Amino acid sequence: QVQLVESGGGLVQAGGSLRLSCIASARAFSRYVMGWFRQAPGKEREFVADINWSGGRTGYADSVKGRFTISRDNAKNTVYLQMNSLKPEDTAVYYCAAGSIYPLPLSASDYWGQGTQVTVSS
Repeated sequence: QVQLVESGGGLVQAGGSLRLSCIASARAFSRYVMGWFRQAPGKEREFVADINWSGGRTGYADSVKGRFTISRDNAKNTVYLQMNSLKPEDTAVYYCAAGSIYPLPLSASDYWGQGTQVTVSS
């Protein structure tokens, strides 16, 4: 069983930045592919970014490419999402997920965090 705890969400103005963190309880954190997903009110949960076991490969949704950066520190059991140039349409609850498949589809994400709210004001 893997527990994931996100932090770093908040309220920011458009154009601003936030860094989300997700710490995992897993003993073998480096064996998990990690991802970030988000869900806006009234919408389905969608993929944001993922990162493979070593951190050598990353993937992004087109809507965040060039603005968001995913990274991981296996020594700290932590995955990050640096979000720059935030837009009001980035407003959502952001979820950290862990799985065993890269790229990491929503359906193959075995473990989920509780989510952290990101609100971008215009």
